[in-house]
Amino acid sequence: MPSLWNAPARTELISRVERLTPNATPRWGKFDCPSMLAHVNDALRMPLGDLTPTPRRMVIRHFPLKQLIIYLLPFPKGVPTAPELLSRCTNADFNLEVRSFRELMSRLSLASGATVWPPHPAFGDMSRRDWGVLGYRHVAHHFSQFGV
Repeated sequence: MPSLWNAPARTELISRVERLTPNATPRWGKFDCPSMLAHVNDALRMPLGDLTPTPRRMVIRHFPLKQLIIYLLPFPKGVPTAPELLSRCTNADFNLEVRSFRELMSRLSLASGATVWPPHPAFGDMSRRDWGVLGYRHVAHHFSQFGV
């Protein structure tokens, strides 16, 4: 299963971000391409501990829903997200966000050996494997939103 902790998966995501353009048309949703990148980058800052959205008590924190969503079910379109993952979306700078994405991929590769991981605002306690798979799937979901 692809994961942020897998070098080929990170390389694939970097290749995909390089195919995005600032004016790419989304297949669904409200994001333009720069705001999608700001959203994805902020989500990638969560496992690094750089961004800590307010936790929400949700039923998806518990087995088996948590595992089904992280590992198996396709991501639905238009699901509400933490406000902290939307705060930088207005007037996001495409080139800055692409550079930030590359830097975050590098930082994540260095952090992959960590043994303690921050909780997720919706899923609660997360393992290294959980963060890696969820992070990859979240980015891939939004990149496919823009056809890459």
